[in-house]
Amino acid sequence: MNAARCVAMAVFRESVRDRVFYNLVLFALLLIGQLTAGQDVKIIKDLGLAATSLFGLFIAIFVGINLVSKEVDRRSVYALFAKPIRRSEFILGKYAGLLLTLLANMIVMTVALYVVLFFLARGVPADIQRAWDAPALDPALLKAIALIYVNLAVVTAVALFFSSYSSPMLSAVFTLGVYLVGQFNADLKNFDSIVDSPAAIAVARACYYVLPDFGRFDVKLAVVHGIPVAGSYVAATAAYAALYIAALLFGAMVIFSRRDFK
Repeated sequence: MNAARCVAMAVFRESVRDRVFYNLVLFALLLIGQLTAGQDVKIIKDLGLAATSLFGLFIAIFVGINLVSKEVDRRSVYALFAKPIRRSEFILGKYAGLLLTLLANMIVMTVALYVVLFFLARGVPADIQRAWDAPALDPALLKAIALIYVNLAVVTAVALFFSSYSSPMLSAVFTLGVYLVGQFNADLKNFDSIVDSPAAIAVARACYYVLPDFGRFDVKLAVVHGIPVAGSYVAATAAYAALYIAALLFGAMVIFSRRDFK
């Protein structure tokens, strides 16, 4: 595990130095600061959470798909495997390093969102604030942000799985496809009420059981409108994500261990 830890820290340092990471964070901060100027607190929360999710998704996909392929293209993977590091540790280290990068991104954007909300609340009379569905500095926002992070952890695992055997372009297409279909995963269960084709229904049912349900990670609307989100729901959703992540990482390790780099 020491080898995996070293790989993770190397990925984190490289990602932090990458201009793409800084550009995404800066653009997200500008989006939160500029587009929400003078807007209602609900709009600020909604846009802030949406920006956090969107730019985290960009990092998860477009950095994640290069985690393995970049090492292979550079042929630096040969030097790595000449050292006492197993291929499974390499995969785990790459994944953990990108999770650290995403965590740093989430922390920066969360602080930025709360700062914007803090200054907004300062200029609003107390009687108006009492009429809001939820306070400006609502701690429940952290539940939505936590589930956004869990969602991105699953997307990262998907990207890493595809990048373990495919090119960056195909990995990006496959990952985006899984993410987009997963947004409507719950609808696939009742696909037979929309079409009459047995083949299409069978494919939809297979996708329903195989693909992750990314829609269950989205509680932004509930939090923005002050609807309580139970801690048990957050915990159950995190456990659901952990199962998918474990399966995807296991698959990535099996595939990568069998690749021939000669």
